[in-house]
Amino acid sequence: MDEQNIPDIVVSRLPRYLQVLQRMYHENQQTTSSQELARKLGLSAAQIRKDLSQFGEFGKQGTGYSIRFLIDQLQSILKVNHGWEMALVGAGDLGHAIARYQGFSNRGFCIRVIFDNDPEKIGKDINGITVDDISHLEERIKDLGIKIAMLTVPSPAAQAVAERLVQAGIQAILNYAPVPLSLPPQVYIQNIDPIIHLQHMTFYLE
Repeated sequence: MDEQNIPDIVVSRLPRYLQVLQRMYHENQQTTSSQELARKLGLSAAQIRKDLSQFGEFGKQGTGYSIRFLIDQLQSILKVNHGWEMALVGAGDLGHAIARYQGFSNRGFCIRVIFDNDPEKIGKDINGITVDDISHLEERIKDLGIKIAMLTVPSPAAQAVAERLVQAGIQAILNYAPVPLSLPPQVYIQNIDPIIHLQHMTFYLE
Protein backbone atom coordinates (compact mmCIF):
# COMPACT_ATOMS: atom_id res chain seq x y z
CA MET A 1 0.00 0.00 0.00
CA ASP A 2 1.38 3.38 -1.04
CA GLU A 3 0.11 5.82 1.60
CA GLN A 4 1.08 8.79 -0.58
CA ASN A 5 -1.45 7.76 -3.24
CA ILE A 6 -4.43 7.28 -0.92
CA PRO A 7 -6.77 10.32 -1.17
CA ASP A 8 -7.20 12.09 2.16
CA ILE A 9 -10.98 12.05 1.74
CA VAL A 10 -10.81 8.23 1.75
CA VAL A 11 -8.66 8.19 4.90
CA SER A 12 -11.12 10.58 6.57
CA ARG A 13 -13.94 8.05 6.14
CA LEU A 14 -12.06 5.09 7.62
CA PRO A 15 -12.54 6.11 11.28
CA ARG A 16 -16.28 6.33 10.63
CA TYR A 17 -16.26 2.80 9.22
CA LEU A 18 -14.28 1.60 12.22
CA GLN A 19 -16.67 3.26 14.67
CA VAL A 20 -19.74 1.63 13.15
CA LEU A 21 -18.05 -1.77 12.89
CA GLN A 22 -16.99 -1.67 16.54
CA ARG A 23 -20.54 -0.83 17.57
CA MET A 24 -21.86 -3.77 15.53
CA TYR A 25 -19.25 -6.10 17.01
CA HIS A 26 -20.18 -5.05 20.55
CA GLU A 27 -23.78 -5.96 19.64
CA ASN A 28 -22.49 -9.49 18.85
CA GLN A 29 -22.85 -9.16 15.08
CA GLN A 30 -20.27 -11.23 13.20
CA THR A 31 -20.64 -10.27 9.54
CA THR A 32 -21.87 -7.32 7.53
CA SER A 33 -22.13 -6.11 3.94
CA SER A 34 -21.30 -2.93 2.10
CA GLN A 35 -25.05 -2.36 1.74
CA GLU A 36 -25.60 -2.51 5.51
CA LEU A 37 -22.62 -0.26 6.20
CA ALA A 38 -23.92 2.17 3.58
CA ARG A 39 -27.31 2.41 5.31
CA LYS A 40 -25.70 3.07 8.69
CA LEU A 41 -23.23 5.64 7.34
CA GLY A 42 -25.38 7.46 4.80
CA LEU A 43 -23.02 6.55 1.96
CA SER A 44 -23.33 4.35 -1.10
CA ALA A 45 -22.29 0.70 -1.01
CA ALA A 46 -20.15 1.33 -4.10
CA GLN A 47 -18.28 4.11 -2.28
CA ILE A 48 -17.53 1.86 0.68
CA ARG A 49 -16.30 -0.98 -1.56
CA LYS A 50 -14.14 1.48 -3.52
CA ASP A 51 -12.65 2.95 -0.34
CA LEU A 52 -11.78 -0.44 1.14
CA SER A 53 -10.35 -1.70 -2.16
CA GLN A 54 -7.63 0.97 -1.87
CA PHE A 55 -6.14 -1.18 0.92
CA GLY A 56 -6.77 -4.73 -0.31
CA GLU A 57 -9.55 -7.30 -0.51
CA PHE A 58 -11.42 -7.69 2.77
CA GLY A 59 -14.67 -9.39 1.78
CA LYS A 60 -16.07 -12.04 -0.53
CA GLN A 61 -18.87 -11.75 -3.04
CA GLY A 62 -22.03 -13.11 -1.48
CA THR A 63 -20.63 -13.54 2.04
CA GLY A 64 -19.75 -9.94 2.94
CA TYR A 65 -17.20 -8.90 5.53
CA SER A 66 -16.10 -10.48 8.77
CA ILE A 67 -16.59 -7.62 11.22
CA ARG A 68 -13.76 -8.68 13.55
CA PHE A 69 -11.33 -9.08 10.63
CA LEU A 70 -12.30 -5.73 9.13
CA ILE A 71 -11.91 -4.00 12.51
CA ASP A 72 -8.41 -5.48 12.85
CA GLN A 73 -7.47 -4.39 9.33
CA LEU A 74 -8.77 -0.83 9.76
CA GLN A 75 -7.03 -0.47 13.12
CA SER A 76 -3.79 -1.55 11.46
CA ILE A 77 -4.28 0.82 8.50
CA LEU A 78 -5.04 3.75 10.84
CA LYS A 79 -2.16 2.69 13.12
CA VAL A 80 -4.41 2.55 16.18
CA ASN A 81 -3.66 -1.09 16.88
CA HIS A 82 -1.16 0.22 19.42
CA GLY A 83 -1.40 3.08 21.88
CA TRP A 84 -0.54 6.70 21.08
CA GLU A 85 0.51 9.06 23.87
CA MET A 86 -0.52 12.69 23.48
CA ALA A 87 0.34 16.09 24.91
CA LEU A 88 -2.43 18.52 25.83
CA VAL A 89 -1.51 22.21 25.81
CA GLY A 90 -3.98 24.42 27.64
CA ALA A 91 -5.68 23.50 30.92
CA GLY A 92 -8.59 25.93 30.73
CA ASP A 93 -12.24 24.89 30.64
CA LEU A 94 -11.97 23.09 27.29
CA GLY A 95 -8.61 21.50 28.06
CA HIS A 96 -9.88 20.38 31.45
CA ALA A 97 -12.91 18.73 29.86
CA ILE A 98 -10.79 17.00 27.22
CA ALA A 99 -8.35 15.73 29.85
CA ARG A 100 -11.25 14.16 31.78
CA TYR A 101 -12.85 12.57 28.71
CA GLN A 102 -12.91 8.80 29.12
CA GLY A 103 -13.25 7.90 25.44
CA PHE A 104 -9.60 8.13 24.43
CA SER A 105 -8.15 5.08 26.16
CA ASN A 106 -10.35 2.46 24.48
CA ARG A 107 -9.62 3.98 21.06
CA GLY A 108 -5.82 3.78 21.27
CA PHE A 109 -5.02 7.23 22.68
CA CYS A 110 -3.77 8.43 26.06
CA ILE A 111 -3.03 11.94 27.34
CA ARG A 112 0.40 11.64 28.92
CA VAL A 113 1.23 15.24 29.78
CA ILE A 114 -0.65 18.56 30.18
CA PHE A 115 0.91 22.03 29.91
CA ASP A 116 -0.25 25.50 30.91
CA ASN A 117 1.33 28.89 31.69
CA ASP A 118 -1.09 29.88 34.46
CA PRO A 119 0.58 29.59 37.91
CA GLU A 120 -2.81 28.76 39.41
CA LYS A 121 -3.22 25.76 37.10
CA ILE A 122 0.38 24.47 37.17
CA GLY A 123 0.74 21.67 39.68
CA LYS A 124 -2.99 20.92 39.77
CA ASP A 125 -4.18 17.36 39.14
CA ILE A 126 -6.52 16.67 36.22
CA ASN A 127 -7.66 13.07 35.90
CA GLY A 128 -4.44 11.80 37.47
CA ILE A 129 -2.10 14.05 35.47
CA THR A 130 -0.25 16.95 37.07
CA VAL A 131 -0.34 20.11 34.94
CA ASP A 132 3.21 21.01 33.95
CA ASP A 133 4.69 24.45 33.33
CA ILE A 134 4.69 25.22 29.60
CA SER A 135 8.31 26.31 29.94
CA HIS A 136 9.12 22.57 30.16
CA LEU A 137 7.26 21.77 26.93
CA GLU A 138 10.16 21.01 24.59
CA GLU A 139 12.13 19.01 27.14
CA ARG A 140 9.20 16.88 28.30
CA ILE A 141 7.86 16.08 24.83
CA LYS A 142 11.30 15.10 23.56
CA ASP A 143 11.93 12.94 26.61
CA LEU A 144 8.59 11.16 26.25
CA GLY A 145 8.83 10.80 22.45
CA ILE A 146 5.29 12.09 21.96
CA LYS A 147 4.16 12.70 18.35
CA ILE A 148 0.59 14.01 18.81
CA ALA A 149 -0.58 17.18 20.56
CA MET A 150 -3.95 18.75 21.26
CA LEU A 151 -3.98 22.54 21.35
CA THR A 152 -6.59 24.32 23.50
CA VAL A 153 -4.86 27.66 24.06
CA PRO A 154 -6.30 31.13 23.29
CA SER A 155 -6.11 32.16 19.62
CA PRO A 156 -3.33 34.77 20.02
CA ALA A 157 -0.99 32.14 21.51
CA ALA A 158 -1.82 29.25 19.18
CA GLN A 159 0.73 29.83 16.39
CA ALA A 160 3.69 30.36 18.73
CA VAL A 161 2.80 27.32 20.84
CA ALA A 162 2.31 25.20 17.72
CA GLU A 163 5.75 26.17 16.45
CA ARG A 164 7.25 25.10 19.78
CA LEU A 165 5.43 21.78 19.53
CA VAL A 166 6.88 21.16 16.09
CA GLN A 167 10.38 22.00 17.35
CA ALA A 168 9.84 19.45 20.13
CA GLY A 169 9.06 16.72 17.60
CA ILE A 170 5.28 16.83 17.36
CA GLN A 171 4.08 15.55 13.97
CA ALA A 172 0.30 15.93 14.31
CA ILE A 173 -1.78 18.62 16.01
CA LEU A 174 -5.48 18.60 16.84
CA ASN A 175 -6.14 22.34 16.96
CA TYR A 176 -9.11 23.58 18.99
CA ALA A 177 -8.01 27.21 18.78
CA PRO A 178 -10.25 29.06 16.27
CA VAL A 179 -7.32 30.21 14.15
CA PRO A 180 -5.50 28.55 11.24
CA LEU A 181 -1.96 27.38 11.91
CA SER A 182 0.92 27.93 9.50
CA LEU A 183 3.32 25.03 9.94
CA PRO A 184 5.65 22.89 7.78
CA PRO A 185 3.78 20.64 5.33
CA GLN A 186 4.99 17.46 7.03
CA VAL A 187 3.01 18.40 10.17
CA TYR A 188 -0.55 17.12 9.97
CA ILE A 189 -3.17 19.53 11.37
CA GLN A 190 -6.83 18.91 12.13
CA ASN A 191 -8.83 22.00 13.06
CA ILE A 192 -11.80 21.60 15.41
CA ASP A 193 -13.90 24.77 15.37
CA PRO A 194 -17.58 24.29 16.39
CA ILE A 195 -18.52 27.74 15.07
CA ILE A 196 -17.48 26.79 11.53
CA HIS A 197 -19.62 23.65 11.70
CA LEU A 198 -22.55 25.60 13.12
CA GLN A 199 -22.27 28.18 10.34
CA HIS A 200 -22.18 25.35 7.81
CA MET A 201 -25.42 23.95 9.24
CA THR A 202 -27.29 27.24 9.43
CA PHE A 203 -26.99 27.60 5.65
CA TYR A 204 -29.53 24.74 5.36
CA LEU A 205 -32.00 26.05 7.96
CA GLU A 206 -35.25 27.86 7.18
